[in-house]
Amino acid sequence: MATIDKNRVIIFDTTLRDGEQALMQSLSSKQKVQIALSLEQLGVDVIEAGFPISSPGDLQSVREIALALKNSTACGLSRALDKDIDACYEAFKGVDHYRIHTFIATSDIHVHDKLRKDFDDIVEMAVRAVKRARNYTDDVEFSCEDAGRTPIDHLCRMVEAAISAGATTVNIPDTVGYTLPYEFGGIIKTLFNRVPNIDKAVISVHCHNDLGMATANSLSAVMEGARQIECTVNGLGERAGNTSLEEVVMTMKLREEYMKGVYTNIVTENIARTSQVVSGITNEPVPSHKAIVGSNAFAHSSGIHQDGVLKNKQTYEILTPESVGFKENNMHMTARSGRHMIKAVLEKLGYREGSYNLDDVYSRFLKLADRKGQVFDYDLEALLFLSHEMEEDTLFELDNLSVIAGGKNIIPTATVRLKIGKRTRTESGTGNGPVDAVFNCISRLTGFKFKLDNFVISAKGSGMNAQGQVDVDLVYEDRHYHGKALSTDVIEASALALISACNSIYRARIIQEEKQEKENV
Repeated sequence: MATIDKNRVIIFDTTLRDGEQALMQSLSSKQKVQIALSLEQLGVDVIEAGFPISSPGDLQSVREIALALKNSTACGLSRALDKDIDACYEAFKGVDHYRIHTFIATSDIHVHDKLRKDFDDIVEMAVRAVKRARNYTDDVEFSCEDAGRTPIDHLCRMVEAAISAGATTVNIPDTVGYTLPYEFGGIIKTLFNRVPNIDKAVISVHCHNDLGMATANSLSAVMEGARQIECTVNGLGERAGNTSLEEVVMTMKLREEYMKGVYTNIVTENIARTSQVVSGITNEPVPSHKAIVGSNAFAHSSGIHQDGVLKNKQTYEILTPESVGFKENNMHMTARSGRHMIKAVLEKLGYREGSYNLDDVYSRFLKLADRKGQVFDYDLEALLFLSHEMEEDTLFELDNLSVIAGGKNIIPTATVRLKIGKRTRTESGTGNGPVDAVFNCISRLTGFKFKLDNFVISAKGSGMNAQGQVDVDLVYEDRHYHGKALSTDVIEASALALISACNSIYRARIIQEEKQEKENV
């Protein structure tokens, strides 16, 4: 049944089916349910929960997801085979509303070389599959696999036959990411012009990103009348990925007037959180440059850009970070930052213009930025109170580290010896892992009760001689601190990174004390 509001675009999420196919290993039922509930909170209309015939475990997880959902429609995928469709029904027994999504390939290369059949046989199989699915539910979707490379006469014939058989949604996939936006939009336009019963179904699109066109192709299809987009969170999917949910949703929201008033029911403020949930559970990091949800999507380091954003955010931000669930944009202080940025950060820290020499601070800031790469607010504050960049002003220094990593019936244990000024102190402790044990020791030795906000290990180099770089972000007394270190031993690198952050806390405390003394005077 076609959607009541002709401007509403249905969001069909296939993160748990097509997205999972791109992973090194399958997700557990519990993990899938967690992602499904996050997608439901996001406002996703249809959640493709899996491929029930593929395994008993997948059938069970599809069932658990369907039973857990309250608002979103659960969907199961099937080939145009009786046993596949019956497996979907088994997964959904007792569920009030669900969708069966059946498909068969329609392009010449798939029909002749993969299926080794005539196109007439393919049409017959599709019709039979749709009718069988309609025996179980009135919500049936049919997909013409590899529609982007299907002769248009064959595609029109297949779409008409599927709708006549009872399909309420017909999906036109660009399965291998082959088409260009104008071309793909033209396919959808032709279908609307030539298929007589096309008004009896929702036309859907499912685009892959092999040429980087998935988002553009999907939106071109919407402009020509498609009213369902099949997509995934973070663009996860086979090969180069699927259409990115966050990209199509935010494009339609931002360019609503140009897109002729189309909209979705997605709660956009939940996008960032859902992205992080999917990334964490699937163990697929979001690239920093990823549109909408990447860590650099709302970051500015160019002095020219920072100056513009400080004057008016819209100069370089077409979306607000808050609109997708981030708290604020990130203004990275690097050697590319200008005086306006430094002045703005100092004002945010409470320093009035005229209470410091901006030229002097900026000159020393550039020297520090050249050495460190990125400067943080506590580094900048240090430049106001000290005549040098404080790189040598470290209170804590690692003297020795011994770790028992753990194993069967062995509790991870660490012994850490720090040089603290002129003294040396040693602490031993346990943790839920070797790094946690090390961090517990360092926390007690420094006296800082911090919260670990982020912990990232990345390889620098390749092969057996690669070094591990550890970046840690701490929260101490409502302020963020960063530490970074490099070592062939990642546990040692973790300790050194944490000690680096603790030294920043130490310097910040000294500066705060000096600041209070000056205020008292």
